[in-house]
Amino acid sequence: MPGPGSVVPPTAEPAAGPRAADPVGKPPAGERAAGRAGSAAAAAGGLARLAAGATRVFLVAAALFWLLPTLGLLISSFLSPTDLNEGGWWQVLTAPSRLTASNYSRLLANDTITGSLLNTVAIAVPATLLVVTLGAFAGYAFAWLEFPGRDWLFLLVVGLLVVPVQVALIPVSELFGSIGLFETTAGVVLFHTAFGLPFAVFLLRNFFAEIPRELLEAARLDGAGELRLFARVVLPLGGPAIASLGIFQFLWVWNDMLVALVFADSANPPVTVALQQQVRQFGNNIDVLAPGAFLSMVVPLVVFFAFQRQFVSGVMAGAIK
Repeated sequence: MPGPGSVVPPTAEPAAGPRAADPVGKPPAGERAAGRAGSAAAAAGGLARLAAGATRVFLVAAALFWLLPTLGLLISSFLSPTDLNEGGWWQVLTAPSRLTASNYSRLLANDTITGSLLNTVAIAVPATLLVVTLGAFAGYAFAWLEFPGRDWLFLLVVGLLVVPVQVALIPVSELFGSIGLFETTAGVVLFHTAFGLPFAVFLLRNFFAEIPRELLEAARLDGAGELRLFARVVLPLGGPAIASLGIFQFLWVWNDMLVALVFADSANPPVTVALQQQVRQFGNNIDVLAPGAFLSMVVPLVVFFAFQRQFVSGVMAGAIK
């Protein structure tokens, strides 16, 4: 027994052991909470995957529904007029042997349609190149060159965006008639160029203005002039925007019928007017209209898919900026 003044050592605590389970045999509260959290996370993950799958199915269904008229036109272009009169294009699902390429043979033998395709190319390609080239030069000038009245001129260009094509049909027709451009391919190209330039200048100016000033100043310090700076620095950086503009302009000119109907030569019309004339002259001439309409769609689709990557890059760059 310790004597007076001796120190009594503290009583040792019992070693910590595993927590006893609840009286009813349940795991501890912490483990139950962790289990509930894991179950909730698994359920949330399952719902997210289910929602993503449903969204994917909906998008695929919407895409198929959107492409259904194009598919119907494609199949109709391979059916004879007799089969088309007997039923719709969906009859090939049960009788695929009715498909034939005779419609395309007759189409290629139709000088009006084949010539109109070439006329459309002769209109769409120059109109696109002129708009892209002039729009790029003007966009660079409005973005990086200092000259009197620059801001006011740019506001004028922006204001021209709201001018509808229909307003200019009569006065431009009188002007082209007085200078000998009415019912000519050059007149159609000039009209499309004039109405495509405001949007081109607006788009490319805003894109070029986002180029870092330090990059242009460094090129100028290295001795680059404005033309070389434009060709070696600005154009490569503006490639996505230029490609997007080219696609928009080409599709607009290729699919246009109003301007071509007014200003193009009625003896050598573009494909949209030629197809319209086929309806007027022959009525239900579906064996020519269906393959002709599909061929007129193929070229824009090829152009779009050929420049799809540049188009998406331009759209994303504009969205980020």
